[in-house]
Amino acid sequence: MARKFVVARRLAVAVLAGCLPALAGAQTANPPAAQSDSQSQDEGSSSSVHHKPRATPGQKVHHTTVAEEDAPPPELAKAEALIQKQDYAGAEPLLRKVLEGDAGNDPANYVAWFELGFVENGLGKRDESIAAYRKSVAAKPDVFESNLNLGLQLVKTGQPEAAQYLLTATQLKPTSHVAEGHARAWVSLAHVLEATKPEEAIADYRQAAVLQPKDPEPHLAAGLLFEKQGKFADAESEYKQALALGPSSEALTGLANIYMRGKRLPEAEAELKKLVAAHPEQADARIQLGRVLAADGKYDEAIAELQAGEKLAPADVSLPRDLADLYVIAKKYDQAEAAYRGLLAGSPNDAALHQSLGKALVEQKKFTEAQKEFEAAVKLKPDLGTAYGDLAFAASENKDYPLTLKALDMRVKYLPEEPVTYFLRASAYDHLRDVKRAVLNFHLFLNSAHGKYPEQEWQAKHRLIALEPKK
Repeated sequence: MARKFVVARRLAVAVLAGCLPALAGAQTANPPAAQSDSQSQDEGSSSSVHHKPRATPGQKVHHTTVAEEDAPPPELAKAEALIQKQDYAGAEPLLRKVLEGDAGNDPANYVAWFELGFVENGLGKRDESIAAYRKSVAAKPDVFESNLNLGLQLVKTGQPEAAQYLLTATQLKPTSHVAEGHARAWVSLAHVLEATKPEEAIADYRQAAVLQPKDPEPHLAAGLLFEKQGKFADAESEYKQALALGPSSEALTGLANIYMRGKRLPEAEAELKKLVAAHPEQADARIQLGRVLAADGKYDEAIAELQAGEKLAPADVSLPRDLADLYVIAKKYDQAEAAYRGLLAGSPNDAALHQSLGKALVEQKKFTEAQKEFEAAVKLKPDLGTAYGDLAFAASENKDYPLTLKALDMRVKYLPEEPVTYFLRASAYDHLRDVKRAVLNFHLFLNSAHGKYPEQEWQAKHRLIALEPKK
């Protein structure tokens, strides 16, 4: 007569961390009492604004009964007690003893194989874990939990047959908490299919959402997939559905990303401000908010957010440079100068930094210092055409007209002439009393200016009156 004994099937709550390994790390096990899964969950991320992984919630244990033809071996009961205590090293030899010899081929031992798969995973023996789960599935193919766990383990190793077992799991009945278990299977399957069959993955996420209507995770995952596909309206809808179920930093981040891509800056700002208010410690949110504010011309607010982000993420090497550039845009040239000098202390051979510092110095009319920075820039990067133009301007302000002409001659090797360079060249020749070349370049300037430089055009016309012989 068949004997019933209590087996606890641990069904980990579905966790979407924005990437498949997080799901793959969650296993379903069957110790006899409640416990937490000791196996770590791999975490995943996202730019422009990154999608941060959600913290793994505590896992739930559901007690069920499984039919056994005979009383379980005492070693199995002892192993299950050790699994409950997370003593996987102690449980492993007991389970192997149960399965040694012909017992390993006995279909009745599918539970022991299942337990061994979980234990080997806990010990970091992935291949042995997969082998044990395969044995469990072969012994009894119609068990939801063993198909699910085998599928998840195969995902970790990148084996395409993972989808086969996860799909099978969606068609089987979990031992308990049926909707929750099926939702996990659909979500896991969707993750596997994202890269190769995105439409099927979306359908699977929607299956999970129907089974767990109060769970935002399927909506978040679908939203992220739609976003990757460039289907921003669909992604927006999924993120909004996730938010309707409760506060979600991932959904806010997703919406902000979509609004930024669509240049919907006020909406992006609104979502990011909600995110910052909920999580003021998140550097990424503050940084992205700062960039959105800067793009919308709200420079003071942008600077405040980027400065806060810099304090929270001192290792972000791009942020100090962004701040320095923003100081220039906001016409805070003294702060820009200090920022660029700080950056150059760490990167003295960065030509672009020398050029940027030079520009900030020009705006403060520190032309002598600016000239030195432009000279350093072209020495470090001889093909930096724009820096030659900057050098020509600074040299002209410093009345170093031979250097002005030399810099303009170098610039034209990399960039075409433009009205400003004609004017600088004409002015330099004029000061050096080379009338013929001065007149030629003043005319070239006037022929290309087209009223865009009224002050310089006035000067050029009056200099031509003085320089050209009266007819």
